[in-house]
Amino acid sequence: MDTKESRQPRADARANRERLLEIATRAFAREGPGTSLKGIAKEAGVGIGTLYRHFPTREALIEAAHASELARVCDSADELLAAMPADEALRAWLGRWTDYLAAKHGLAQALRATAATGTDAVAFPGARALALDAVGRLIDAGVRDSVLRPDIDPLDVLVAANGAAMAALDPDQVERLLGYLMDAFRARK
Repeated sequence: MDTKESRQPRADARANRERLLEIATRAFAREGPGTSLKGIAKEAGVGIGTLYRHFPTREALIEAAHASELARVCDSADELLAAMPADEALRAWLGRWTDYLAAKHGLAQALRATAATGTDAVAFPGARALALDAVGRLIDAGVRDSVLRPDIDPLDVLVAANGAAMAALDPDQVERLLGYLMDAFRARK
């Protein structure tokens, strides 16, 4: 007999969890470690008990928000490739990546503040591999389509985008810097 506990979470429970993660990601990016969990629950339209059923601790919520955001960005590579030429897909993905970096900074601050170790080292296992895989797929498609240079290293792309995001004074400057990077990545005709 199939019990309620052995089945997948109900659709409304899954929707509540996803909405909590989306709102928590924005809230931690914007407000850092002091973000009110009650405020997150309220904005998501659920009670604080629902938040704690999904995420029993602040750290669990922060870690899940980070993992969800990272997966969303990395998984978007294939949808972008299906919708546009590979060089444009890489450019759109880099925009999503730099947005993720802004959110990650707030999430990292929040996680450090709640970590029992008291260190500044925040490890998100697998993050680098996921990002390198996504960039690699975008570059491979661009090389196949002869729109991107064949000598581009995925790690160099991430380092350059990270540098642009960290060095820029405002979002408009990030956009310009990413445009310059794309000019360097495109195949010469």
